[in-house]
Amino acid sequence: MTRPVRVRYAPSPTGFPHVGNIRTALFNWLFARHSGGSFIVRIEDTDVARSVEGAVEAILNGLRWLKLDWDEGPEVGGQFGPYFQSQRLHLYQEAAERLVAQGYAYHCYCSPQRLEEMRAEQAKRKQPPGYDRRCRELTQAERLQKEVEGIVPVVRFRTPLTGETRFNDLIRGEVAFDHATIDDFVLLKSDGYPTYHLANVVDDHFMEISHVLRAEEWLSSTPRHLLMYQAFGYEPPLFAHLPMILGPDRSKLSKRHGAVSITEYYQQGYLPEAMANYLALLGWSLDDKTEIFTREELVKHFSIARISKTAAIFNIEKLSWLNGLYIRKLTPDEFFAAAEPYLMMYQAAGEALLSDEAYVRIVLPLVQERARTLADVAELIRFFFTERLEYDSSLLTGKDMTREVVRNALEMVRQKLAAMEKFDSEMLETVIRPLAETLGLKTSHFFGALRVATTGRTAAPPLFQTMAVLGKERCLKRIEAALAKL
Repeated sequence: MTRPVRVRYAPSPTGFPHVGNIRTALFNWLFARHSGGSFIVRIEDTDVARSVEGAVEAILNGLRWLKLDWDEGPEVGGQFGPYFQSQRLHLYQEAAERLVAQGYAYHCYCSPQRLEEMRAEQAKRKQPPGYDRRCRELTQAERLQKEVEGIVPVVRFRTPLTGETRFNDLIRGEVAFDHATIDDFVLLKSDGYPTYHLANVVDDHFMEISHVLRAEEWLSSTPRHLLMYQAFGYEPPLFAHLPMILGPDRSKLSKRHGAVSITEYYQQGYLPEAMANYLALLGWSLDDKTEIFTREELVKHFSIARISKTAAIFNIEKLSWLNGLYIRKLTPDEFFAAAEPYLMMYQAAGEALLSDEAYVRIVLPLVQERARTLADVAELIRFFFTERLEYDSSLLTGKDMTREVVRNALEMVRQKLAAMEKFDSEMLETVIRPLAETLGLKTSHFFGALRVATTGRTAAPPLFQTMAVLGKERCLKRIEAALAKL
């Protein structure tokens, strides 16, 4: 390959972009940036019946969120536009008729009903499905008769009946397909819209695409595309078919594995840097130990040679773990800026978590170590903002203490706190920690009861730092409320 690297991400707006779809975009973007080439976005919107409203916006917003900027495409333009296939129909129609004129394709007049009956008969005989080529050798008179009857034909490719197509996949090595397994596939539908096979070959040629990195499911279509390149006299790009992404149980990836649209990952509070890092590991690796990469490191090290042939496993728990690592690396200002949109959602629901920004900035570092997603943050800090804690009084006693023991412990803490003048975490620990020995209690049991009393939770940020931020007055009120519960 001597021509410049030009790769494309060509989604269909028949749904919102999912993990596998966006992983394909990322790998193409990384390869383009690593090679100093161009990353093109092309919207393959020729399946009008299945197009989903808002899908194009979701696709482009997903790319923006992951910071996958494109050099040509929607909103950017470029010398090979337009970048919506619905605006390029004349190119496909001209290309299809050219193949017909040269004998590489033909008009097919078979009705949908006839094709359905043919497929049913093939299934009954346990034959592989495929067009039976009835219209392949129609005479000129027979074709004229069909047109007189008003039948609008489709255009089918005239697949060679013998031989095979071989090609070198950059990931899988040499691949061969016998022509006997490939039927005469449709290029142009009767409504004038192309199939994927025709449109992507025509566009990849005219947009000078050098490499096609796409999902493994398209591997079996590649011989069709190479036959078309040969018929057109075009130089084909190099192909690399990316490994499948499976769930932890090695079944097809689905929502039950936690896989949702890229838009939902943003809504759930995942950082784009963590998401890009994790997606890069779904089928690619630098070595057998490195898992954390900056964007710059991914661009520097990415290569097709390091893409695996075997399926990648998507694990939402690992993604959340990785996201937690990225959250902990944020500076206080970065953490506040990242969490603010999610706190505003609670604000809109009537919880004033942002009414005192200075206080929020003090609270947030206490939960940064525990947050695995930004959507967790609001729930983690809610107890800092509420006046009345709601919890079951049984949480105060746990498994090993009586109500009387806890009452005595909390009463002693209340007295000590009331007498304190300096109320910071160090002084709180100095005053409260020795009480466990005085009361004859295990520190874990004693602190557990005090944690529930002051936060309403069995798990919370470090106890003394939390109490210092809550303040003396609020801690005393909460301990008094806990004593009343007991």
